Amino acid sequence: MKKFNIRKVLDGLSAASSSSQPGHRDNDIHETLQSEHFQLCKTVRHGFPYQPSAMAFDPVQKILAIGTQNGSLRLFGRPGVECYCQHDNGAAVIQLQFLINEGALVSALADDSIHLWNLRQKRPAILHSLKFNRERITFCHLPFQSKWLYVGTERGNIHIVNVESFTLSGYVIMWNKAIELSSKAHPGPVVHISDNPIDEGKLLIGFESGTVVLWDLKSKKADYRCTYDEAIHSVAWHHEGKQFICSHSDGTLTIWNVRSPAKFAQIITPHGKQPKDGKKPEPCRPILKVEYKTARAGDPFMILSGGLSYDTVGRRPCLTVMHGKSTAVLEMDYPIVDFLTLCETPYPNDVQEPYAVVVLLEKDLVVIDLAQNGYPIFENPYPLSIHESPVTCCEYFADCPVDLIPALYSVGSRQKRQGYSKKEWPISGGNWGLGSQSYPEIIITGHADGSIKFWDASAIMLQVLYKLKTAKVFEKSRNKDDKPNTDIVDEDPFAIQILSWCPESRILCVAGVSAHVIIYKFSKQEGTMEVVQMLEVRLQYEISDVESPEGDQVPSLPTPGSTSNSQPPPPQSQPSTSSSSSDGIRDNVPCLKVRSTPLKQSAGYQVELVIQLVWVSGEPPQQITSLGVNSSCGLVVFGNSNGLAIIDYLQKTVLINLGTLELYGSSDPYQRQPRSPRKARQPSGGMLTVASCMCGLSNLYSESVKRLRSSYLSLCDINEGSTTSEDRCKSPTSVVPTSHQEFYNGGGRGGAKMSRKLSLPTELKPDLDIKDNSFSRSRSSSVTSIDKESQEAITSFQFCETFTRKTDSTTAPSLWVGTTLGTVLVIVLNLPPAGEQRLLQPVIVLPSGTMIRLKGAILRMSFLDSTGALYPPACEPWHEPNAPDNKDEKDKLRKRRPVSISPSASQEISENQYAVICSEKQAKVISLPSQNCIYQHNITETSFVLRADIVQMSNSVCLACFCANGHIMTLSLPSLRPLLDVNYLPLTDMRIARTFCFTNHGQALYLVSPTEIQRITYSQDMCENLQEMLGELFTPVETPEAPNRGFFKGLFGGGAQTLDREELFGESVAGKASRSLAQHIPGPGGIEGMKGAASGVVGDLARARIALDERGQKLGELEERAAAMMASADSFSKHAHGMMLKCKDKKWYQF
Repeated sequence: MKKFNIRKVLDGLSAASSSSQPGHRDNDIHETLQSEHFQLCKTVRHGFPYQPSAMAFDPVQKILAIGTQNGSLRLFGRPGVECYCQHDNGAAVIQLQFLINEGALVSALADDSIHLWNLRQKRPAILHSLKFNRERITFCHLPFQSKWLYVGTERGNIHIVNVESFTLSGYVIMWNKAIELSSKAHPGPVVHISDNPIDEGKLLIGFESGTVVLWDLKSKKADYRCTYDEAIHSVAWHHEGKQFICSHSDGTLTIWNVRSPAKFAQIITPHGKQPKDGKKPEPCRPILKVEYKTARAGDPFMILSGGLSYDTVGRRPCLTVMHGKSTAVLEMDYPIVDFLTLCETPYPNDVQEPYAVVVLLEKDLVVIDLAQNGYPIFENPYPLSIHESPVTCCEYFADCPVDLIPALYSVGSRQKRQGYSKKEWPISGGNWGLGSQSYPEIIITGHADGSIKFWDASAIMLQVLYKLKTAKVFEKSRNKDDKPNTDIVDEDPFAIQILSWCPESRILCVAGVSAHVIIYKFSKQEGTMEVVQMLEVRLQYEISDVESPEGDQVPSLPTPGSTSNSQPPPPQSQPSTSSSSSDGIRDNVPCLKVRSTPLKQSAGYQVELVIQLVWVSGEPPQQITSLGVNSSCGLVVFGNSNGLAIIDYLQKTVLINLGTLELYGSSDPYQRQPRSPRKARQPSGGMLTVASCMCGLSNLYSESVKRLRSSYLSLCDINEGSTTSEDRCKSPTSVVPTSHQEFYNGGGRGGAKMSRKLSLPTELKPDLDIKDNSFSRSRSSSVTSIDKESQEAITSFQFCETFTRKTDSTTAPSLWVGTTLGTVLVIVLNLPPAGEQRLLQPVIVLPSGTMIRLKGAILRMSFLDSTGALYPPACEPWHEPNAPDNKDEKDKLRKRRPVSISPSASQEISENQYAVICSEKQAKVISLPSQNCIYQHNITETSFVLRADIVQMSNSVCLACFCANGHIMTLSLPSLRPLLDVNYLPLTDMRIARTFCFTNHGQALYLVSPTEIQRITYSQDMCENLQEMLGELFTPVETPEAPNRGFFKGLFGGGAQTLDREELFGESVAGKASRSLAQHIPGPGGIEGMKGAASGVVGDLARARIALDERGQKLGELEERAAAMMASADSFSKHAHGMMLKCKDKKWYQF
């Protein structure tokens, strides 16, 4: 019988409902993608753990665990072996303890719960949880090779937990029993617990007030108590168990002898000035942690954090290493959260032999080599430097050219710093996964300081390849007073806003927040640019206005090379015009100053051209909202809220510079009104100076939740009197003019700057709050629809060789332009022949008159051929730009044909094409050249799309969308059937919206925190193969042998004393703990949870296996019963035979 599939029925229904014009089809294309090809799941998380709070290390498995303030766990093994887990409640992790070489980890959280994690599986899971109800957990200690966990509480009590069953023992150490009459006051919370290294029956308990108790577990009483005036932060043992050291809140270390506990044996103030008269040294900052490690050859190490003198104002956090008579103070870049000393042995009663220190900082992880002079650090192989400067934009490329990653690695390897330790990275546990994924993947991140990083993201790993610093192109002001008054941002003026990259030609184009665009070419050879090539573009928005300056009007008929001047300006290194006009208004001035000295360019990406938008009549340039590059045409295009400019980067000229209105010509569908005459601006209401309102991109990382409108993200709130200026400055995406008319006027009196803030990349609908009259959208009452319609920003570009008009029979190179009002306009590109002619003849650029309209701002455009396959824009193959001066070789390189599936220009095409256009509200598929809309799908009514990409997957193409309400959707192409719709991630942070991106093969990523990238997949195949691709944390390793006690120690009773904790803490002796004290919660990783969670084929197999085991057990019992019956029958037979022999010769009367 054929199986009924409801999914296919739903697919058919959705396909029927998604089509707006089902009657007209140019071609029926067979679509292979179905809903069963899609499944959404998280894959891996890269980067530094955000807000770390605790750390632990397994010295046998060599695995490092880091806990964070939001309840997440990150586990690190050898480079490439990482794992991310999350506690469900999201409480902060306060302490971590490994069950050394057992493949398990105990975590203690701020909500007074402890959890046991199973690390023997690729995705660790919680086996047991224990929630304390009446006491707050402050410290935990798990002795090596013990199953009994000591839990100290805020009340000063110590409870004991069996980590196998996660049940409480009845044995409790009460605070009043521990201190008895030694103190009149409560000793405070438990801050330290440890057992004596040579006697497991003696437990050292440190209380915050300064009291230390050595507790005898067998006799249940204190052997002795030590008291110090200052609060204790940590305690550490000498491995022989005869001494321990305490760190205190006044910056002192006290060393105590076990045999004479009445007074400390020694007091040390590492960073305090020692007075000569024997008085107490001056107090220092608290020593938060101390570790005391011995070495076979040489003096012991004392390692501590904190304790600096209060005189050292402004000094960076330090880690102090005291070794013999030498004291090394190692400065750190960030505050120290925790540190651990890595030793050769896991046994606390053996000579420790420390070899490294792992230092967990607030924003970094540092490992120090203790074995080399000068204590060099190890080179960190993990991708923890994503946040070195705040990430401002992100792009993801899967299935790149195979030679690209080696090329980037080759130039990036020359950038590595020297002076690292020569030893191997000490955290080396785990094994790599065996994934079948083979295609190369690259992630590019843009940063607030103008840097760009290229990452190798293949096979769910991440490794930095190459770093590019774009700020080198510009002059840097040495101090704040030198800052030019043309800046439009106070902080991070070089921050990257948009990236456009062509992997085949390796052309990189970046747009920054200071309205600048830089074009880079890739070269494997070093070079020097004597003069940085620069173009200045005067891009403004003009509507017929009697008061507008005549010279500012852009010609309505575009001509090649048209700019604000009649002649195209030659490339220049400095502005040719003065910085201000006669009345003091800044005009024709760029925001940044390009460097005038020669620029030495190392191998890698080298500057080809710098383009800057200039101030226009006192108004700062609007930030760039969209960017595109095409290596085959040799063109770069960018747009903002005023219009667009097309640049020929081969000839280094401006081809066209048009306001948005002039793109429409006479076919403008909007009734735009002339601007009202300029009114003198008042320094009140919405107007602020840049200095008071600007904020850098670093401030984008505030954790405050940005407001969400019911149908649109409030990226631009324009309310004149309702909002205070301080409130407006909080959003990093606001543009706050008093009215939209003033927003586009020439300039204010007295050179006053308008209140502006950083806008976001194209996908986030930057700078404007634009609404279309024909569509119902929320509006601000203070601005009329006419004002809004007159402001149309450019949001997206797409180069393609396609049909530009309905009457076309041939394809031609073209540029498709999308705007915030949902309009798509087509510009025809008439390119000269390749070779020398391309560099001499001008490129003709003309609007075609074609216009397509959608609901909402245009986000993405792409093209399909007649078979439904993706039709990519043509691109030039990469060649070395700094090739030798051999003319024949250069001509050969220039005449190389572009790499493209698309046919050449002016070729007769009988087959049609399809344009796929996605806006923030809907998607349409347009048949070309007829321009009929053959499919239409309304993606969302109540929300809006933040990111949309046309991606390749399973030898087919689909449209992937991420909405502001958290939904991730995929639609088939060209029919726009919904294939996947998952409510994945509600938009609570602008960072997610700014960095979310899809790529081919069902991959996507976003910045989940300021320091971490989360990768996800929406491919069913990837989800199924993920388990194989993940690395293994636990590997079978033999535990090192215990240290020998020695002949004399064994003879005279020295050496380590063992303790039968099972007998002492077990239920038979200690009894049961109070049920109300803590609640046991079985985890999903336990047997009970596994039975409940088993589903699908795996669950059926597990249940079948359990049933087989039970059946085998019953068969075994039956076999035992049968054997017993057989033995009984044999015995009966023997007895019966004996009786027969005995009675054989007897007569009946003899019985």
